[in-house]
Amino acid sequence: MTPHRAPTLRPPVREGDHTLGPADAPLTLVEYGDFECPHCYRAHPIVLALVERLGDRLRFVFRNFPLGEMHPRALHAAEAAESVAAHAGDDAYWKMHHAIYEHQQDSDDALDDAHLVRYAKSAGADAAQVMQDLENDAFEERVKSDFMSGVRSGVNGTPTFFINGVRFEGDWANVSAFAAALDEAAHASV
Repeated sequence: MTPHRAPTLRPPVREGDHTLGPADAPLTLVEYGDFECPHCYRAHPIVLALVERLGDRLRFVFRNFPLGEMHPRALHAAEAAESVAAHAGDDAYWKMHHAIYEHQQDSDDALDDAHLVRYAKSAGADAAQVMQDLENDAFEERVKSDFMSGVRSGVNGTPTFFINGVRFEGDWANVSAFAAALDEAAHASV
């Protein structure tokens, strides 16, 4: 009988990924997420707590995995975030990322294009440019690239996490258990 091997991240973290934390951190946590997913909404403050708790020991990476059939506004939310990144930089991207999750549950239309453009403007991006990008699907291919990397990595739902390239199969909703898994991975990589 062959032992179970957790799926691995394909491709590994690369240029162009959205990252928080130092590139040489001993821990890399990758999330495949959907901006309209209620589970990703619940995971967002947990991830932020881990980023704060682990500081320079952790690099966090977010890749888009919009589940369009279940979450019809997820694709445009991802495209809006990518537009912000392209035109206003990494800091603005993370402001947009956080704003989307912080407002996701505000109302049924919290992720419509008008709201996304408002969040983008608050993040420091040109609202008219973001709206134009949404109308033209300018970043659809970028989002699809993330999505396909998730498919190659065995992702079938959101959020899905990888710790140092190996899929995390534990309970992400338990901050202590999640942190313990990260600590274990850090010790294994030494």
